[in-house]
Amino acid sequence: MDINMMFTEEQKAEIVNAIKEAELNTSGEIRVHIEKNCPEDVLDRAAFIFEKLKMHKTKLRNGVLFYLAVQDRKFAILGDAGINAKVPEGFWDNIKETMLNHFKNGEFTRGLSEGIKMTGEQLKKHFPWKSDDVNELSDEISFGNKI
Repeated sequence: MDINMMFTEEQKAEIVNAIKEAELNTSGEIRVHIEKNCPEDVLDRAAFIFEKLKMHKTKLRNGVLFYLAVQDRKFAILGDAGINAKVPEGFWDNIKETMLNHFKNGEFTRGLSEGIKMTGEQLKKHFPWKSDDVNELSDEISFGNKI
């Protein structure tokens, strides 16, 4: 089955809307990448995707990638250097826990959407949205290994 078909158009729209909503709170840039399988360590794979999506090219180095390998039941949240330099230890823990609780029930859309919105709320403390902010990265979900 094509990974793109694992989510309905409505579910994809819900996730993209969560990204748009979160980015109204912060200058941070959020992307979601979904694959069926994760062929390696989940953080290594997320870092590879992060670079492929050119997320390290944002002006403030404040990109966040939500990486999900549905079939392997693996996920990661990866923040760029600008975020990690400012946020406290354990910054992602509550967000990951909330998402994991939804994922355990097969609620991938809800888990991603809530995690994304929570990220926007948390990032606004360190990277508040400003009137001259530019959307530097696409809000669309990327799927599979064809990046």
